[in-house]
Amino acid sequence: MSSITSSFATPICESDSFVPAKSSTPERGQEQRDFHYSYSESLPSILAGLKSSLLITTYTTGNLVAVSQQEGRIVPSFHTFDRPMGVAAKENGIAVGTRHQVWFLRSAPDIAVKLEPRGQFDAAFLTRHSHYTGDIHCHDLAWVGNELWIVNTLFSCLCTMHPEYNFAPRWKPPFVSALVAEDRCHLNGLAAADGKPRFVTAMAETDSKQSWRAVKKTAGCVIDVASGTTIVRGLTMPHSPRLANGQLYFLHSGLGHLETLDPTNGHREVVCELPGYTRGLSIVGSLAFVGLSKVRLASDWDGVPIAKHPDQLKCGVWVIDLKSGNVAGRFEFLTGAGELFDVQLLPGVSHPFLSGPLEDNPLWTVKPLR
Repeated sequence: MSSITSSFATPICESDSFVPAKSSTPERGQEQRDFHYSYSESLPSILAGLKSSLLITTYTTGNLVAVSQQEGRIVPSFHTFDRPMGVAAKENGIAVGTRHQVWFLRSAPDIAVKLEPRGQFDAAFLTRHSHYTGDIHCHDLAWVGNELWIVNTLFSCLCTMHPEYNFAPRWKPPFVSALVAEDRCHLNGLAAADGKPRFVTAMAETDSKQSWRAVKKTAGCVIDVASGTTIVRGLTMPHSPRLANGQLYFLHSGLGHLETLDPTNGHREVVCELPGYTRGLSIVGSLAFVGLSKVRLASDWDGVPIAKHPDQLKCGVWVIDLKSGNVAGRFEFLTGAGELFDVQLLPGVSHPFLSGPLEDNPLWTVKPLR
């Protein structure tokens, strides 16, 4: 595996796709925002059967959303972060990548049992500390053993945290010639397994500042981290590679697909086609939880197949039966949110209490529409 051992502090840079915040206040202000949502009748029983809840990041509204079930009803809760993107969950904590920091929420079972009303929450995750990365355009996060790996999109590399630096670069695609804050290939997704980073997704095999934008419709790729070999090319804006059930899955986002990929020969198969820009994937057993987003009316989406019919696109999480490719359940934002980034299952927790680092907006309302 091609590796990088140097470490350095990150300059704060502006780019066409990310605008640094003017202050530490998230992009939410004090405006009125109504979140209306709906869900399938099957979703509460799916989550109950898994004894799990969902974590969703909505970076455009600045929220980590916990979706859980209680007495046969879906109950979402919204927690404020500054542009949350990738999420990594494990038994004793949650990591959330944001604009300039990675925040860590630690499990506090002694507090969970004392929360009112008593018995409602089976876990509590409280913000305890953060690591300042600077503006690295953090995308996917993944636990590799006990170490958190970060997709550092701005510097086109995988990195980890370092006590003396913003980040420690650990790997970059072989076609990227330098670690500079230029978002050269839009590295975005990471699949880890067996204590190793295994596969990544990128928008293109390009090596100059944001040059992937010109070829994003046809140049997406999946790369084997250990060998640096590109195992498939010609994709449209791929995201969220995941290893599960002995297979490699990824989201062919520009087509709205969930697909499998054989790393030995590059052969792909479509599991299902979905009504949205697919991004954010969590798999447990035979079920895949897939994030869907609407598309922005901007030049970034010119010519992307999924953007041809924007009025038909949905925002939410669709649950897919991997054996049949059929939809087993769904959670949909009807108003309030249009784009998601990550979707992660929080195993062993049916109804969590979460406490984020920032104050929630008192003018927002959250209501189900069935």
